[in-house]
Amino acid sequence: MASAAAEVIAVPEEVGAEKQPHKLERKWTFWFDNQSKPKQGAAWGSTLRKVYTFDTVEEFWCLYDQIFKPSKLPPGNADFHLFKAGVEPKWEDPECANGGKWTAISNGKANLETMWLETLMALIGEQFDESDEICGVVASLRQRQNKLALWTKTSTNEAAQMGIGRKWKEIIDVNDKITYSFHDDSRKERSAKGRYNV
Repeated sequence: MASAAAEVIAVPEEVGAEKQPHKLERKWTFWFDNQSKPKQGAAWGSTLRKVYTFDTVEEFWCLYDQIFKPSKLPPGNADFHLFKAGVEPKWEDPECANGGKWTAISNGKANLETMWLETLMALIGEQFDESDEICGVVASLRQRQNKLALWTKTSTNEAAQMGIGRKWKEIIDVNDKITYSFHDDSRKERSAKGRYNV
């Protein structure tokens, strides 16, 4: 009996030790834009706010669980953005200036929330082969329809855009066609036609 009591029990190293955070490949920034009550004559982007930059899985889940769900957006004209750190969700940002966006329409808040989460996890988990081409994603809640837009860097790189579009459509699990529009076209025309479709 005494020898059994004296037997040393192996304890895994992580027990009692502080757990190390799970680092992401790159830093990401959440942004918020509430355009519901813009001030008269306010320039576009004046309501856009940088909220938090993170680089660990743990920070992402804390932020997502507490704040960044489309169902928590105020009704009207509000957007959540997740962009690579250092890239502003604006056409004028040098990373976005020559780019465009894939757009997917959502049927209701619950569907938007699922598509949003799946896209966020794919971005921070580096699931796109062309991840260097991606700038970020925007979830937009509007009175008439909700949508997601995946922003990319080089609109004229059709092969990369088509690869991103196909992968994203698979990730968000939609059957409807999604379209890609160039930021340059959108600057010139409010309802610019899509250049690519999947």
